[in-house]
Amino acid sequence: QVQLVESGGGLVQAGGSLRLSCAASGRAFSSYSMAWFRQAPGKEREFVSAISWNSGSTFYADSVKGRFTSSRDNANNAVYLQMNSLKPEDSGVYYCAAGFQDLRITASAYSYWGQGTQVTVSS
Repeated sequence: QVQLVESGGGLVQAGGSLRLSCAASGRAFSSYSMAWFRQAPGKEREFVSAISWNSGSTFYADSVKGRFTSSRDNANNAVYLQMNSLKPEDSGVYYCAAGFQDLRITASAYSYWGQGTQVTVSS
C-alpha cells in the first residue's frame, strides 16, 4: 500500500513560481512511476507531467513544457513539481499519482493518488 501526500500549493500572481511536493510512504517493495495531474473547476482532470522513479526520465504536457520541471528524491521518497512563469489557466487542484507503468498520460494508468493541493494564480 502506498500513501501520497501533496503540499506546497497556494496563491501566487501570474508570472510567479511555486514548488509542489509529494511525499510517498508505504510497504511496497517495487518502484513506481509518478505523475502530476490537475483539475480546474468544471473541467476534467488533465495530465501535467510524469517521471520514472528509477531513471528520472520525464514527460510533460505541451501546456507546461518549458515552465514546469518534475524531479524526484529517491532517498526521501519524494517527488517535486517546480512551476515557473505561472498563468491563471494553471489554476486548479494538483494531484500526485503513482503507478506501475512509466510515463503514462491517462489517469486510469495510476493506482494511487494523493488528496490534492490547491494552486491559484491571479492575473
